[in-house]
Amino acid sequence: MELVPRLHAEEIRGLFAPPPWGEEVPLSAFCMTSKGEWDKFRHIDMDKESTIIEALKSSSSKRKGRVDADKTAVLNAWHRVDCRTREALRRSFPSDVVTGYEECIRAFIEESGDGDVLMLRVQDPFHRLLLHGVSEFYDLVSVTEMQLEGTESLKTTRVKKKKASSVELPNITLCQFLKMAKEGIW
Repeated sequence: MELVPRLHAEEIRGLFAPPPWGEEVPLSAFCMTSKGEWDKFRHIDMDKESTIIEALKSSSSKRKGRVDADKTAVLNAWHRVDCRTREALRRSFPSDVVTGYEECIRAFIEESGDGDVLMLRVQDPFHRLLLHGVSEFYDLVSVTEMQLEGTESLKTTRVKKKKASSVELPNITLCQFLKMAKEGIW
């Protein structure tokens, strides 16, 4: 003797349908796209899937673990530069002025002692801003002073090393960094 009468196909479907019971199931994102695009994704072998996931995890951990020392040094140097000066350096990057200042300051760092001072006479305010930016990039102190010579007032920028820090030249120059940033490599 049966306790439950036989069920029709509609009743059976209602029993096994996901909540809310008996209603139509909403379409998934896979059903809404062309099936050919997702077939490779839906029918991937489980072993292949696990090797792909492991490969992705290991490559991301390698990228996190392997930090380029030159890249870190240049980024630290770039963050020392004032934000206004950074914008000015980005705008005027291809100029020979920035390149000239950088060559002069790099030579000063390599050849000078601790108490030495580099004096540059730069009259244009924008060029002085660029000079201060290059000095900040190389972790130097730069101060502009006005000197009176006769009836003319000349502005002289004095660049010197900081007392407590040892200045190390990054392998990547400021101009190289700006070029890479402009090209999207950085």
